[in-house]
Amino acid sequence: MFYEPKNGHGLPHNPFNALITPRPIGWISTRSVDGVDNLAPYSFFNGVSYEPPQVMFASTGHKPDRARGKDSIGNAIDTGVFCVNVVGFAMREAMNASSKPAPRDVDEFDLAGLARTECETIACSRIAEAPASMECKLVRTVDLPGEANIVAFGEVTGIHIKDDCLVDGMFDVTRYQPLGRMGYQDYTRVTELFSLIRPT
Repeated sequence: MFYEPKNGHGLPHNPFNALITPRPIGWISTRSVDGVDNLAPYSFFNGVSYEPPQVMFASTGHKPDRARGKDSIGNAIDTGVFCVNVVGFAMREAMNASSKPAPRDVDEFDLAGLARTECETIACSRIAEAPASMECKLVRTVDLPGEANIVAFGEVTGIHIKDDCLVDGMFDVTRYQPLGRMGYQDYTRVTELFSLIRPT
């Protein structure tokens, strides 16, 4: 089939997200200027550079109690920092619980029953049991066409890795099985790897 998104797809559900899979999930923690911790998963997330290490996450839509965007974007803009927590398969239910739309004064760490600890280089909480966390300083935000489509770029200023995920000096994702976002309501997890040597 072929369709132009502006004219609709004619299918029971929008296939767009299912075409871009699997997507890594950035479990973004932020803190409001009032000191309320916020936590939400974003599957429009990725790394964008090595030197310096930088990441991005994109927020779509808005909240009735926010003038612009959602809490993660708003807090990152207000404070200049955010933290990306890696999602393991064992944390899938907590991750899903933290995706619930909630007023800006609700702490999703409490909502999802997650322990937190303070970051080292930024004023923000991170998930204590996350396989890895990346502390980030906001570099810039970019507004995209559409209603409240905002991308945040951050420079990674600190990285936490759980010791039991390091095997022979390498970060072994099979130890925690990272969660990936598929289309519709579907997810996947990484359970095995294979290598390809890049040609020179």
